[in-house]
Amino acid sequence: MKKIMMIGYGAMAKEVLARLPEGVEAAWIVAREKYHAEIATAFAGRAQALTHPDQCAGQPDLVLECASQQAVAELGEAILKRGWHLAVISTGALADAALQLRLQQACARHQGQLIVLSGAVAGMDGLASAREGGLESVTYQSSKSPASWRGSHAEKLIDLNAISEARVFFEGSAREAARMFPANANVAATIALHGLGMDATRVRLQVDPHTQRNTHRLQVCGQFGEFQIELCGNPLASNPKTSTLAALSAVQACRSLVSGGFISTGFEVVTRRQTCESPGAYSGK
Repeated sequence: MKKIMMIGYGAMAKEVLARLPEGVEAAWIVAREKYHAEIATAFAGRAQALTHPDQCAGQPDLVLECASQQAVAELGEAILKRGWHLAVISTGALADAALQLRLQQACARHQGQLIVLSGAVAGMDGLASAREGGLESVTYQSSKSPASWRGSHAEKLIDLNAISEARVFFEGSAREAARMFPANANVAATIALHGLGMDATRVRLQVDPHTQRNTHRLQVCGQFGEFQIELCGNPLASNPKTSTLAALSAVQACRSLVSGGFISTGFEVVTRRQTCESPGAYSGK
């Protein structure tokens, strides 16, 4: 039986926990103390509720972050310093260059491993391959319903209550998007990490009152040619900011533990053009 440590106990974490494949169990859940009683009831003692990974006396086969960019910033280094494998869904945290460097150094010094999951987007293998031949431009557009943007910085840029047609309200770099919209723009960071980097990847964010789905459009041009990807995903019923596919990418990472194969959604974190941009899963070994 493979044992994971879950970071977070919100909508996405619960979705992943409900879908864990046979042969994988959550032995530890790191969450705020107010959730500990709920965890104890839900798991009947099978999972230990923690407030920090350092409280764990065991050895998880994988630490799975399904919480927030803040969680990656606060806990990521401590996890990697224990030599553990950390898979992150909140990839926007790596828009902070100083944090990225600390995590890389922790991997190198303590034989940890940092895995960036594909999340709510597809085609990252093709994007990384295209980079090998020379990328010229990568543009990503996210289109979501007003409900998906509520509670975010979007409310300061556009009146979500008055919107009657699809409107782009933000254009900028992936780094800017990830910092300004930490709960909505992790896909932008994931694309940047596989492609041109945080500053060269162009991002447009759109609100569409006529949709209930999260639409991701990716346009890539380079010496290889060009390709376009459009993915229309259903958001989680419990959290419209989160795509169901993002949760499923975390489930797939857990399934890879059982099969004994490489976590196919993984991505190596190394320094290249001042971003983390190499395929695979980085370790200091």
